[in-house]
Amino acid sequence: MDAVGAVTRLSGVRIRPVRDDDVEPLFALLSDDEVTRHLAPAPATLEDVRRFVTWARQGGGRRHAGFVAMAPGSDEAAGVFQVRCLDPGRGLADWGFALGARHWGTGLFGAAAPLVVDFAVARLGVRRLEARTAVANGRGNGALAKVGATCEAVLRDSFRRQDRARDQALWTILAEDWADHRTAPVHALP
Repeated sequence: MDAVGAVTRLSGVRIRPVRDDDVEPLFALLSDDEVTRHLAPAPATLEDVRRFVTWARQGGGRRHAGFVAMAPGSDEAAGVFQVRCLDPGRGLADWGFALGARHWGTGLFGAAAPLVVDFAVARLGVRRLEARTAVANGRGNGALAKVGATCEAVLRDSFRRQDRARDQALWTILAEDWADHRTAPVHALP
């Protein structure tokens, strides 16, 4: 089984590659106003989510990937993660994530995110993983800090939401720091 085909478990939280049948559940999750206020850009239509799923599946886990996170005991999409290589020769990639509002503060991100970072570092050869979050997104910024990311900069007026410029925080995880941050492996990659 290839790395993207694997289902990985940690404390009951599971991630798996996105599938075609995820389009409608992900659209429901990503169209919630509480969630979309932190996304740039937020998917506006079912077709936007369908394009994301197609894009993620075409990557085959070699240059980019998309994962659905599921809460313990559930097969429902609770969140979505994407990883995209920006410069594979230099090991540069970015990642994004969104969790359904009802899963905020539950620890789901803290359990699923390390699985995604492990995939990026071990399978894609990422040495520098970047994320951007709205400065106003306290939960998102706090979650990144908890998994060991470092806030390197504030990017002023770097994205627009509802015709208003907003600041973003640039967070990074370096592979060498990730190895130090992870005191023990949480799972074996297939």
